[in-house]
Amino acid sequence: MVHAPARERILVLAAVVVTLLAWASAFLVIRAVAPVYDPGALTLGRLLVAALALGAVQLLRGTWVRPTGREWWLLALFGVAWFLVYNLALNAAEHELDPGTAALLVNVAPLIVALVAGGLLGEGFPRWLIVGAVVAFGGIALIGLATASGALSVVGVVLALVAAVTYAIAVLVQKPLLRRLPALQVTFVGVAIGAAGSLPWSGALLELAVAAPAAATVGVVYLGIVPTAVAFLAWAYALRRMPAGRLVTTTYLVPVLATAAAWPLLGEVPPPLALLGGLLCLAGVALTRLPERAASAPRLAQRSPSR
Repeated sequence: MVHAPARERILVLAAVVVTLLAWASAFLVIRAVAPVYDPGALTLGRLLVAALALGAVQLLRGTWVRPTGREWWLLALFGVAWFLVYNLALNAAEHELDPGTAALLVNVAPLIVALVAGGLLGEGFPRWLIVGAVVAFGGIALIGLATASGALSVVGVVLALVAAVTYAIAVLVQKPLLRRLPALQVTFVGVAIGAAGSLPWSGALLELAVAAPAAATVGVVYLGIVPTAVAFLAWAYALRRMPAGRLVTTTYLVPVLATAAAWPLLGEVPPPLALLGGLLCLAGVALTRLPERAASAPRLAQRSPSR
């Protein structure tokens, strides 16, 4: 039988993989439905679907931990930052940028999280975490050079960076919430707050949903269920069991996945500098994992029974 610690490691790894694949697919689907749904209507449609799905699961589970006053403030900030502002900024950015470039720019966030989590959350600054983050940031910086040549939209880049900042804020707020509140509850409340904040676009959503092709509406439903409800639950599960800085650096793989899929599926590929940046991001992810691999050997040796 698999020991509990080993089983938990497998479950955490599975949660991370599900999250990365789902979030990478979100960049493609957002780009595909952008010509039909404007940023506000897409945000509201996605969050309403996610709120209904998560709300149903919350009712079935029946587990509710009453948040403290401070936790309600953190939940509000979490919901507004990640589910409202992040989605609005990202949806608008993908009207200007291809999925791979948008994903690369959004991944400035792990640098912010790794540095702030090291200080405010007491997670420290492992050497390879910082080295890997800096290498990956070098890849992100290469994308900025593409704007100078006109290969990328400056407006799109700015919107993607706004998404990155709100993403980082949300992760840093979510980590302390998960110390006491269930992951499902935190995710559901955050999504519900984001949906409430996007209600001003309800008229636009109804109008567009009536006229939209079925495939575009299916895309909105997919965004609500898979990259939002499923992926954010998986993310919360992993975040509760991993340091925030280390978990967020794994999302450097998202732009690599998004770029690889956007090329054959949408016929879009970032400029050469952005592709080179993606390779640097991948190298950065590998570097951030070095401490964990190095540290795991002694622990495994200690657990091995004597013969």
